[in-house]
Amino acid sequence: MAKFDPSEKKISVAFVCLGNICRSPMAEAVFKHTVEKYGYSDYFKLIDSYGTSGWHIGESPDHRSSKTCRKHGVPVNHAAQQISSKDFSKFDYVIAMDQSNKEDLLHMKPRDSSTKVNLFGDWRRDSKFQKIVDDPYYGGTSGFETNFEQLSHFSLEFLKSEVGEI
Repeated sequence: MAKFDPSEKKISVAFVCLGNICRSPMAEAVFKHTVEKYGYSDYFKLIDSYGTSGWHIGESPDHRSSKTCRKHGVPVNHAAQQISSKDFSKFDYVIAMDQSNKEDLLHMKPRDSSTKVNLFGDWRRDSKFQKIVDDPYYGGTSGFETNFEQLSHFSLEFLKSEVGEI
C-alpha cells in the first residue's frame, strides 16, 4: 500500500556527485529503471542528476558508467549539468553520493527550502553496502560495478521507504 496518493502529489528527486559523469548519472539511470520496473512511474514528477562542480557541463556520462548500466539492461541518457540554489525549488529530495557533496548542497540550499538533502546511503538496509558511494573515476571497472550494486540497493530501499511496499 502506498504512503501517499500520486494523484495529489508526485515526488521529484535529484542525485548529485562532484562532476555528474560517473555516480549521479548512474544513480539517476538506476533509479528511473527501478521506478519503471516496479510500476511507480506515476509517483514521480522529475528524476534528474547534477554535479556540484561545472567541470563537465554538457558531457555524456563516463563510458565506464554507461557500459556498466548497459551491461545490466539499464539505459543511460544524460548530459552533465551543475546544480545551483535555484534547482532546490524543483525537488523534494536532493541526494548526494558522499559527505563532501552533501555538505556543499546544504551550504547552497536556500533557507526557505523544504527540500530534503540526504546521502543516498541513508536508505541502506544491507550492511554489505557502504553508505558512501565512492568516486570510481580514477579506478578500474570494478568500482563502477560496486557503485551499480549500491545504487540498485539504495533505489529499491528508497521506494520501499518513501513510496510504499514493493
